[in-house]
Order: sequence, then structure tokens, then C-alpha cells
Amino acid sequence: MPVDYHLHTFRCGHARGRMADYVRAARKRGLREIGFADHVPLYFCPPERRPSGLAMTESELPQYVDDVLALRAANPDLPVRLGIEADFVPGREAELAALLSGYPFDYVLGSVHYIDGWGFDQTELLDGYRNWDPDALYRRYFLLVQEAARSGLFDVLAHPDLLKKFGCRPGGDLTALYRETASVIAGSGIGVEVNTAGLRAPVAEIYPHPAFLAACRELNIPVTLGSDAHRPEEVGFGYHAAVALLRRAGYDRLAVFQERRRRLVPL
Repeated sequence: MPVDYHLHTFRCGHARGRMADYVRAARKRGLREIGFADHVPLYFCPPERRPSGLAMTESELPQYVDDVLALRAANPDLPVRLGIEADFVPGREAELAALLSGYPFDYVLGSVHYIDGWGFDQTELLDGYRNWDPDALYRRYFLLVQEAARSGLFDVLAHPDLLKKFGCRPGGDLTALYRETASVIAGSGIGVEVNTAGLRAPVAEIYPHPAFLAACRELNIPVTLGSDAHRPEEVGFGYHAAVALLRRAGYDRLAVFQERRRRLVPL
């Protein structure tokens, strides 16, 4: 079933276009279900130190929720889910749980964008890669992904190997680390996202790597699909490539959500 569970909005500061235009684009591309999942406020940063252009503010969150719910009501023939993308930061789990608890989300995407305060996926912070041995960096990143899975805060892990975005690759084989991480995710009972935004990034590869996805399939970890669209024309981006990747890994079903409850539908 054509779905896209990872749509952003202008409120994050680095996306553009009206939310209604995302819905229109979804219809044009034949999607059967969509979900907005904009960036949660940067709860882990003091308000006076929060960088602009990365996420909505706490004051914008209620309106974001209202806008998604209004689009749902206006489009009864196209399920519009209320999602959120939430950064995992160790030690700040209680704050995030409190923030999420106040809203009727259908699903929560968990993501790791920061390693010890370094926003590794931000173009202006690329120099940070020079401070790490790639093998140690990958180990550190996937340990954070594992912590996120264990936290119980999320329904799905978004772009679970985002670290490769700019082409950083370790020297060693990642198979064992993929399997270790997949085992933790499977034990947590949550899913992973197949995210096509990697095709638009320097790495030019879907998240996650085929070997990581294969490890997930071996453990029957459910999967969702997302374009990570930051403009209407990106809605549904790379859908056919993602489906082909999923089929090669042995998947024939997708996870969809409503009120934090998961069900599986044919791919």
C-alpha cells in the first residue's frame, strides 16, 4: 500500500510549502495514507541556546497538532496521521515523555541526530567528522540507536543509519553491528523506517543499508516508509525504489499506525 509517514512542515524552519499542498501532492502520487512527522521542539537545549531553523518551538506545537487534525477532517478519504519526529538524547527521556504525553499522536518517530551534542547531519558542522575515527563513530552512533530503541518512547526508528548521510564509512564490516542493533530493536517491539531521503543526500543511498534491513527482516522487525519530504514535490519520493529494496529483503507488509496502535498491511 503506498504510504508516506515522514512529511515535514514549514514550522521546522527548513521546509517549505503549505501543508495542504503536501496532501495534494500525496493524492497526485496515488498515496493511500500519509503522516506528518515534523521535528519536535528542541527540548534538550535551553531556550536561549536553541539554534533556529531546526525544529518548531513549544508554542507552535499545539497549532501543528491542530493543523494536522484539521487536514484529517478535511480529507476523510485519505487517512492523514498525526506523527512527530523526536530526537533521542540520553538522560532526557523523562522530558521527552512529558512533552509527547500531551498530544494525541498516532505514532512517534525516534531519531538520532546528535552525538554528544554534535549535530552530525548538519552541513555546517561537517568538521566534526575529523574528530572521530570512523569505526569508533559508527559504534557510538549505533549504541545511541540501541538506547533509543530501549527507551520505550518511540514506535519507529527513523532513518536508522543516518550517520552515512555525507558518505562517512567505517573501515570494518558492519554486519555484526547491524545484527546487534537489529536484535535490540526486535527486543523493544518497535519498527524501523525505510527512508528515501538518503537518495537526495551525498550518500545517494536509502536508509537503512540493505544489510541492516536484511538483519531486521531476519528478526521480523516491522517497517514503515517515509520520504522525509521538506517540500511538496518530495512527497512519495523514491517510493518504487524503496518497495524494491523491501521486496529484496523479503518484506511483503508495511506497518501503519493509529493512536499508537500498529497494524500490518500488504506492501
